[in-house]
Amino acid sequence: MKPPYRREESIIRQIAALPYRFDGVDVGSPGVIDGVQVLLITSRATRRWVIPKGNIGANHSPHAAAAAEAEEEAGVLGALCPVPLGAFRYRKLRASGASLMVDVDVYPLAVTQELDNWKERAERERRWFTLAEAAKAVDEPDLRELMRSFAPDQFQLAVRQGGPIATIGNKQKGSSMFAWFQRLLPKTGNFFALFEAHAATVLAGAEATSRLLDGGSAAPEHIREIIEREHDADDITRQVLQSVRATFLTPFDRAAITALIGALDDTIDEMQAAANAIDLYGVREFAPEMRDMAGLIVDAARVAAEAMPLLRDVSRNGERLHELTERLIRIEGHADEVHAAGLKRSLQAYGTSDTLRFVTEREIYKHLERIVDAFEDVADEIDGIVIDHA
Repeated sequence: MKPPYRREESIIRQIAALPYRFDGVDVGSPGVIDGVQVLLITSRATRRWVIPKGNIGANHSPHAAAAAEAEEEAGVLGALCPVPLGAFRYRKLRASGASLMVDVDVYPLAVTQELDNWKERAERERRWFTLAEAAKAVDEPDLRELMRSFAPDQFQLAVRQGGPIATIGNKQKGSSMFAWFQRLLPKTGNFFALFEAHAATVLAGAEATSRLLDGGSAAPEHIREIIEREHDADDITRQVLQSVRATFLTPFDRAAITALIGALDDTIDEMQAAANAIDLYGVREFAPEMRDMAGLIVDAARVAAEAMPLLRDVSRNGERLHELTERLIRIEGHADEVHAAGLKRSLQAYGTSDTLRFVTEREIYKHLERIVDAFEDVADEIDGIVIDHA
């Protein structure tokens, strides 16, 4: 059966222009552009620095739409390349409360004219930045890296300042002896940051699940967000598993690392399973017990997110970690009671009069219970780490 949403279908697409200009050319380094500047504008709502972006109109090609956004939002005209420089992602907050992923194709625009008056002049500020300044000013990590890669001199400068090891690596690129030497160097990985990122993703998925169970016409957006969050979590999980194989020194036993990230990933997998079931059956109204379980799921995700940073120093934080895992276990026990009460209510209300409704609600309760059960597994894995290392 085709899933309700495929990953490529779930992403909203937009276009953007990256307005730039040159101050000159560094004659000492032929082919290297010096003094590249980027024009940023402020967003209307939050006043943060962004590049001109928007949707693709029905009568525009993508690059023509990007040029139109640059003129309308930033008041600049110029030569726009019809081939995108790259893309970045950000989350757009919808009126429903859903935070949906947006893919933005970025088209470079060599500015030739700055207008004194333009459509959104009264709503935005515009300012020229160096590439390095612009990269620091924007919030989106992908856009930041896109800007840093725009001029090759940034990379060349990094190589020049890289020190002896970087110089050796550059001169002996492809050398099997140097590659062998690199493999001998101990690596510790970045497991803690990945655990924390995954837990934050799980928390965002839990909040989207709660919004979904509030009911209403925005259900498709909440379902889409849950699925997007699950894909994000999968990406992090793969990074952890790859790091386990490539890392010389790990902070915990390798089996403990893979078990913890697996348990975390199970929580959001079950959220997606619940969202898929809700979408399949077209449920838009939810019993009070279902909404109660959603509240428990959000709290469990919050507790798990609090626990992850504490794993950086288990010996010092062992007592607090134990308190948090106890709370997760209590949440799971209370969820069992809510689950039983909800099933009983559903059976009494629909068991004989609307069997399909009862079967549907029983299926949703099953998935909600599995989400909370997965958080109990997270608690068990954390307890195991505390026992071994505290």
